[in-house]
Amino acid sequence: MTSEGKQALTDTDQDAAAAAAQSRAAADTALLEAFGGVRGMVDTTVPGLVFVLLYTIKRDIHLAAIAALALTMLLAVARLVRKETLKHAFSGVFGVAFGAIFAMMSGDAKNFYLPGMLYTLGLAIAYILSAIFRFPLIGVLLGPMLKENLSWRTRNPGRFRAYTKATWAWGLILLAKSAILFPLYWWGDATQLGWVKVALGIPPFLLCVYLTWIFLAKAPPPIDVIAEMEAEEQAERERERTARAQVETS
Repeated sequence: MTSEGKQALTDTDQDAAAAAAQSRAAADTALLEAFGGVRGMVDTTVPGLVFVLLYTIKRDIHLAAIAALALTMLLAVARLVRKETLKHAFSGVFGVAFGAIFAMMSGDAKNFYLPGMLYTLGLAIAYILSAIFRFPLIGVLLGPMLKENLSWRTRNPGRFRAYTKATWAWGLILLAKSAILFPLYWWGDATQLGWVKVALGIPPFLLCVYLTWIFLAKAPPPIDVIAEMEAEEQAERERERTARAQVETS
């Protein structure tokens, strides 16, 4: 092989490596954005911590619930001021609001945590069912963010398997979390439930994100269907221009 041919192969390998690295970086960013990142963990964990801390000290459901709700709304306003996405903030506001109202109306501090617990259980079931029926939710969520849409279902079996494994991981981990919390809700007291729920807020989430990252890192890169459509549109425009030029010169 000539030196020019070897250089061409080297350049091709470098381009492929750069494209793969760019794809992995985009996947990492999309993964963090999809699940709220560090800021999302803070927004969903700190209000619960404030509630259980105040309730443990004051034994006042109304004070603890109002303080947690006020903090959640303050975090949402801070996101708004910084022009950050509000989808995670709004979910936190609604979750804390339902919990606060439910706890104050029932007079049982444990009910502050019930809406979030039911949401976690429902999400776990949704993940597991989507994996069983071969439409894994992690792929549905990340596909548009990685510009592959649903191409992984029919054109990229390696990513299909990775998304399925990741979806199973999320479903089973969240189901295990529910299996710990619901017995405490039924037979424990509000303080025990609150501290355990705070403790189980971030670690399971980090484990799910880490496993998802591991599965996707070993999978083939996503197929950029957006780029394919743009290339096809560009090719169609070129064909139309060529046809018009031939008509004008004939």
